[in-house]
Amino acid sequence: MTLDETLHALRARLSEALSPQHLELVDESHGHRVPRGLLTHLRVIVVAPCFSGRPRIARHRLVYAALGDAMQAGLHAVAVEALTPEEWSAQGDAARSTAPPCHGGSLRDKGKEAGV
Repeated sequence: MTLDETLHALRARLSEALSPQHLELVDESHGHRVPRGLLTHLRVIVVAPCFSGRPRIARHRLVYAALGDAMQAGLHAVAVEALTPEEWSAQGDAARSTAPPCHGGSLRDKGKEAGV
């Protein structure tokens, strides 16, 4: 499956499960040490009424449930901004946070760099 097809499939899953008013999927994989064309790091900004009255962790669980098996299929990290329409209106562009910098690789890779 191509990167575009993967993003389209994830968008469809999230749309079906959450009926969002706003949905953004941002591929942040290019900022990490991964081969080109792989989706490993994803930012999800989703605005949906179903988040009303739910704590942040419950909102994230809804998003992860909608993503299904994507985490086992190579998606390494998902940054989630799950907001109600009211929160989105109040925060506007401030709701779009950026992911912390990735130090890349795995512990195994860090051992190689250290000569271990």
